[in-house]
Amino acid sequence: MTDDEAMALALAQAEAAVAHGDVPVGAVAVAGGRVVAARHNERELAGDPTAHAEILALRDAARALGSWRLAEVTLYVTLEPCPMCAGALVAGRVGRVVFGAADPKAGAAGSLYNLCADPRLNHEVAVTAGVLAAPSAELLAGFFASRRG
Repeated sequence: MTDDEAMALALAQAEAAVAHGDVPVGAVAVAGGRVVAARHNERELAGDPTAHAEILALRDAARALGSWRLAEVTLYVTLEPCPMCAGALVAGRVGRVVFGAADPKAGAAGSLYNLCADPRLNHEVAVTAGVLAAPSAELLAGFFASRRG
């Protein structure tokens, strides 16, 4: 599975979040060439501030793989992870994260911070940025425009 193919699956997840009023962010965890988890934001749906797509996908991936150590996982997410999610990537020993749109207001995988590549932490996560960035950003922009308008 290519990065573009996996990110397209994450975009489909992001679109599903809109149905329940959540910010359209989707995440797909891939290990051994297969999808082991696919989730989208559920903060509004669950009333849970931690129900970001990345956190939910990491939980599901850990269950599917039988371990919290996710070194073989690549997590694809439509928006650059926030500090909470980047911290979870490090804590879960995720091998790689691939994101679509950068988040200049809250990004913690290169924009504001880079928790994924901080040598002071006990693990570093390889980061690939900008995969299908335009459709990821357009989905978010459309969502927020509809909320304002």
